[in-house]
Amino acid sequence: MKLSLAIPTPEVQAPIPVALLTGSFAQRLEKAARLGYDGVELMVLHPEALDVADIRARIYGCGLQPAAIGTGALALVEHVTLLASSRDPSIEAENRLHTLIEFASSIGAPLVTIGGFRGWLTNPGWTDRDGALAYFVAVLRRAATVAEQAGVHLALEPLNRYESDIVNTADEGLALIDEVGHRHLGLLLDTFHMNIEEPSFTSSIEKVMAAGRLWHIHLGDSNRLPPGQGHIPFGDIVASLSRTGYHGYLSAELLQKPDPDSAAAATAKYLRALLRL
Repeated sequence: MKLSLAIPTPEVQAPIPVALLTGSFAQRLEKAARLGYDGVELMVLHPEALDVADIRARIYGCGLQPAAIGTGALALVEHVTLLASSRDPSIEAENRLHTLIEFASSIGAPLVTIGGFRGWLTNPGWTDRDGALAYFVAVLRRAATVAEQAGVHLALEPLNRYESDIVNTADEGLALIDEVGHRHLGLLLDTFHMNIEEPSFTSSIEKVMAAGRLWHIHLGDSNRLPPGQGHIPFGDIVASLSRTGYHGYLSAELLQKPDPDSAAAATAKYLRALLRL
């Protein structure tokens, strides 16, 4: 298993509460490498404004890899979602997802994540919940096809009931994947959300791994602080992931407390100790 953390790309100027480290993009990369991270999960707003060759060179030049491309900045900063208040913004969000997929391919990131960027089925712009769900399934199917052509994957993140009304659990995620019916759509499991919604960390991990659909892990303790500062049994989680053959990233996406650099350092120290066991 490899360790990564979420950082914004250079065009993102607004603060993102779950992105870590401070300084310029180059300084964040240098800090991540010094702390022992293997990769970075990039939170991107406008990939067309970025110099792809420069981004790639800076990441690989620090001995890091692009772990994933996150869509969280779109939802948190610009409030863009796939299930928007009307059809035109939803179509624009889908186009931006396709752009992020192409960006992921261009820098060598293996997947694009979809968390709060999906929006809500109960959005006032959708009077028919079943119609909203059918639309979302169609959006995912089209995006997965674009991802397949680009050589990357999509990872849908089950979110807790207070942050989403669609796909709160691993079981619901697997059911939606079956409905979409595309091999390039899988799941991202976030320990913070799992603590609220899953009956068991290990059984949920084992079920998604058995289905061949666990492609990414987000780290955050029960209080969304760095691992080891709440009550989530990360030793059991790491053991379950190891036992079931997970070789992907454990990616820190958590609150910047007491500050972004300290949170990143505490996560790296705690997880490195577990991964050495």
